Amino acid sequence: MTTAETTAREVGKARARKEDARLITGQTNWTDNIILPGLTYVAFVRSPYAHARITGVDLSAAREASGVIAVFSGADFAAEQGSLPCAWPVTEDIVLPDHPAMAVDTVRYAGEIVAAVVARDRYAAADAVELIDVSYEPLEPVLDMEAAVRPDSPKVHEAGNKSYTWTLANGDMDAAFRDAPVVLERTYRQQRLIPSAMEPRAVVCAPVAGEYTMWSSTQIPHILKIMLALVTGIPEQQIRVIAPDVGGGFGSKLQVTAEEVLALLLARKLGRPVKWTESRSEGNVAVHHGRDQIQRIRIAAESDGRLRALDVDLLADMGAYLMLVTPGVPLLGAFMYNAIYKMDAYRFNCTGVFTTKTPTDAYRGAGRPEATYAIEHIMDDLAAELGMDPLEVRELNWIKHEEFPYTTIAGLTYDSGNYEAATATAKELFRYEELRTEQSARNGDSAQVRLGIGVSTFTEMCGLAPSRVLGSLRYAAGGWENASIRMLPTGKVEVVTGSSAHGQGHETAWSQIVADELGVPFEDIRVLHGDTQVSPRGMDTYGSRSLVVGGTALVVACGKVREKARIIAAGLLEVSPEDLEWADGRWSVRGDPDQGKAIGEIAFAAFAAHDLPDGVEPSLDSDATYDPDNFSFPHGTHLCAVEVDTETGWVQIRSYVAVDDVGVVVNPQIVEGQVHGGIAQGIAQALYEEAAYDSSGNLITTTLADYLVPSAADLPSITTARTTTPSTLNPLGVKGVGEAGTIASTPAVVNAIVDALRPLGVTDVPMPCTPERVWRAIQEARGGAR
Repeated sequence: MTTAETTAREVGKARARKEDARLITGQTNWTDNIILPGLTYVAFVRSPYAHARITGVDLSAAREASGVIAVFSGADFAAEQGSLPCAWPVTEDIVLPDHPAMAVDTVRYAGEIVAAVVARDRYAAADAVELIDVSYEPLEPVLDMEAAVRPDSPKVHEAGNKSYTWTLANGDMDAAFRDAPVVLERTYRQQRLIPSAMEPRAVVCAPVAGEYTMWSSTQIPHILKIMLALVTGIPEQQIRVIAPDVGGGFGSKLQVTAEEVLALLLARKLGRPVKWTESRSEGNVAVHHGRDQIQRIRIAAESDGRLRALDVDLLADMGAYLMLVTPGVPLLGAFMYNAIYKMDAYRFNCTGVFTTKTPTDAYRGAGRPEATYAIEHIMDDLAAELGMDPLEVRELNWIKHEEFPYTTIAGLTYDSGNYEAATATAKELFRYEELRTEQSARNGDSAQVRLGIGVSTFTEMCGLAPSRVLGSLRYAAGGWENASIRMLPTGKVEVVTGSSAHGQGHETAWSQIVADELGVPFEDIRVLHGDTQVSPRGMDTYGSRSLVVGGTALVVACGKVREKARIIAAGLLEVSPEDLEWADGRWSVRGDPDQGKAIGEIAFAAFAAHDLPDGVEPSLDSDATYDPDNFSFPHGTHLCAVEVDTETGWVQIRSYVAVDDVGVVVNPQIVEGQVHGGIAQGIAQALYEEAAYDSSGNLITTTLADYLVPSAADLPSITTARTTTPSTLNPLGVKGVGEAGTIASTPAVVNAIVDALRPLGVTDVPMPCTPERVWRAIQEARGGAR
């Protein structure tokens, strides 16, 4: 648990979020709330087959249905729909199949759109969908990644089922593994997950005189605008994208979707505004999924536990198509498998595989939770192999605080950190030694309920940028961010940010930063975002980049405002600009603080423009585009205690401690919320969530009755604390917090379960660790029935 610092500065205060008054009471404008004159409603027909040829589409009955305005099949859009974009072709020889928004002749996953109905209300559209008769010739589904890469596998695409192979290697692997005293090999499974944002996806598109305004519950309005122009051929300046308040994303809205493209094409074809809002069951089959990897891990170590090398061979399920950043998601993990540890050699090899399942793409953490899970799981296995405490083997290998900055075996330079401090704080709060003593006393051979202790020490790369690094990885866009400061004549401030919030609290945190930078009251600052006409430049929100990159852009823009104000203040005070000093929102004469002008006074003087120095523009407004030189690297230690009932397989989390170092904290209350929410999602992967398919390729977890998303009642009380090593890479000293909890918590929980059961011979429990799977793991270890 943490206590906010008391400070005169805004940065560091646990401010209640400005956004919450309207969000909590519903006094806001979600996409589905939008009603326009002449609005029509869209419903889609989706394939019930995972793999099939479309042999006929009969639209006649639907066209005659009451309230129906128009009905279309894929053939009607074949010439204009283009291909949904993939912005990250990670290798030169990547197989990048065309991806139509609406299938024309072949469907490749259950849930792919094959027809669209436009009606006067959503109920008429939904009814008419049932009248469309689509004829299919079923093809053999491709569901297993390992089988998919075999030569005799049915093909998802004519070019085959392998999309790419990408390798990162450093050091002499053969020498590191040769004669190594300890070599462990493990295979871990990252199950497929379905993002479950509070607000389902929705889109409204309105045409007016050849121009189009799209409202979408998206994380990426700026990227969406550009991609819509490229896909449809509509000039970019004729498209405006607005992300109203967005109820969560977690990566699922970091996408250019078929529904968005089709909404634009339908609006253009009909000349009327159209709206689509997904149902939860529709979303489960149609929103991109996360994770879904097979991780083959080899680790070499000395007999004292010191690491020699790590070898990672990954199969990553792309699903049926490559979405916006699908191929690059596993590569984000490539730089994190080595985590906080030193070693002599490292190799990462990833093969992207097509299957006839819903496409995968970014989900909270995007590649880094998978990497952290694998390395932290095998570090526990290494400790067990050597008879060492799991924290002891980690401390033996981690980068010490005095060694920063440190360039890792994967080629990244970590700028700052203190793993010792975070771990020491976590151990104290967790009562680590006491729990180990209790575990020894109670986990006898006859114990039915066993105590397990799980460890997860992690770091991650945040602030997704810099542009040159992304370019070297063949990513199509940059990682910069833009911000503008508008100084209003009355001394109020409008902040325009390219970061588009979907629950992170930007309006509050950005106000705190600007209040400190300009000496303006927190309440006098308004933050504008999410509208490409209001904020024309931006790279949007994902990868814990908003504060690290977008917040720094704010600081730079504020610095420009101050410098403009200094020139005007010098003219008003009849002194040289070099004679002024800045403090508490005022430029004052050095040595005579009573002689000065506050920023609000200077703003009004600029507005009046009566007595400005020659050549000075009558404006303080400034903008900045910031492109960082490096990623940022938050880290932490999470500890979890579980009790496992060996008779039923039931797992109960008894205590959970999270100590994170996210650099300088702008708003402790927001950080707490991010950590708690992230831990909830990580625990959900460990214990509850899995997208499951039957042998025909049908998703069988299509509703929240089948796909188990935990509620607050299913989660433990969480004890949190922080250590602080400021980032040296940005003026705020911030590192990012949006994904930390998700990255750290999954291995902490699974390691705790395995720790409880390891004396029984259990070395792994496949996720999610349901009571059945835990029970089966125990029985298999005992030689019982499978």
